Amino acid sequence: MEKKLFGTDGVRGVANIEPMTTEMAMQLGRAAAFVFKENTNRRHRIVIGKDTRLSGYMIENALVAGICSMGVDVLIVGPLPTPGIAFLTSSMRADAGVVISASHNAYQDNGIKFFSRTGYKLPDELELKIEDLIINNRLDELRPIADEVGKAYRISDAIGRYVVFLKNTFPKDLDLQGLRIVLDCAHGAGYKVAPAVLTELGAEVIPIGVSPNGMNINEGCGSMHPEVMAEKVREYRADLGIALDGDADRVIFVDEKGVEVDGDHIMALCGTEMIKAGQLKKKTVVATVMSNMGLDIAMKNAGGKVIRTAVGDRYVVEEMLKGDYNLGGEQSGHMIFLDHNTTGDGILSALQVLAIIQRSGKKMSELAQIMTSLPQTLINVRVKKKVDLQKIAPIKKVIDEVESELADKGRVLVRYSGTEPLLRVMIEGEDQDRIEVLANHVAEAVREQIGA
Repeated sequence: MEKKLFGTDGVRGVANIEPMTTEMAMQLGRAAAFVFKENTNRRHRIVIGKDTRLSGYMIENALVAGICSMGVDVLIVGPLPTPGIAFLTSSMRADAGVVISASHNAYQDNGIKFFSRTGYKLPDELELKIEDLIINNRLDELRPIADEVGKAYRISDAIGRYVVFLKNTFPKDLDLQGLRIVLDCAHGAGYKVAPAVLTELGAEVIPIGVSPNGMNINEGCGSMHPEVMAEKVREYRADLGIALDGDADRVIFVDEKGVEVDGDHIMALCGTEMIKAGQLKKKTVVATVMSNMGLDIAMKNAGGKVIRTAVGDRYVVEEMLKGDYNLGGEQSGHMIFLDHNTTGDGILSALQVLAIIQRSGKKMSELAQIMTSLPQTLINVRVKKKVDLQKIAPIKKVIDEVESELADKGRVLVRYSGTEPLLRVMIEGEDQDRIEVLANHVAEAVREQIGA
């Protein structure tokens, strides 16, 4: 069955427009409460957290109302990184966790995503079950009354709990003394947690993007705009820069020169170090089809390998669980260290890299040389609708021609965004100028046929 509400990372859209309305949020709350409520006599609890968007208030209240109306209690934690909600859900033995966030999107968007009681994102079949309950009005007659309705509680020490958890993932024999770090929190969910963690571990932190007003999340800052952090690194002569996105589940670095270090380089660095320490299970890193071929080369040189999945950190995690791997991630900066947490965690990932820097005594620029990226270009084409490209002959013909030219010295990846009406055209090869020509050739064919 094809999902109608859920995309690759929960339900997402412009806040106050279908499907991101308060009415839908209440329905999602009711359906999720029903799905996660077992046939037992005990009270059930669902954790709810959010990022710093203005629309988070109305969606949070609607979700709370929906969940309580089904006889399930709610634990409200306020602004906290997405991985913090995953951690708290598992730590507090709650039945599920909900995050209200549109991650790296602009403030007018919002989203709702769920975690199971174990802290993992939901599989497709469970999301389909929630959709079915909503679309077919299966819950209309289920309305607990009297003392069977749910209660809502505010968890005031959530930030402190998460800070302690993060610090415990950092090696006990190390600290961050001597490091000057520019930290960009994107005016998002990590604006309190991230500076606290790095400061308490001894770093000199220069924080930016830590003044959320509900409308400035991701705006010209954070992992979507690392150039801001890079300029500050050069200005303050810092050792490196760390930029989170709006819900702090991804991280992008810049070295001491202000040069960007993306998720692929971090996976290559951490994967190589974990192989040396005998910690990388099956000497394998799980990445998506978007990761650069340079990652494969770096891991091969270290005696390891890369397995690829569809785009979306949830698919990376599913493959990691299925194959018993412990390191995976995406070029965009989602990194999953399953030895520590169940989902992508930008702050936790940063701590793993900082541990390598401190233990090795090397600068970020030197460590990043573990991988050399093949030239890559990406073009986003806005489309009217998402149709099977194999059935559109003019587009298929152009893609086939480009693949034939690149042969085994490059690759073509054409895929729809899971959260926006976009088709992403990505090409890798040995010559930057040529792959840009080829990518524009494919993009133009798409615009002519299905462009918005």
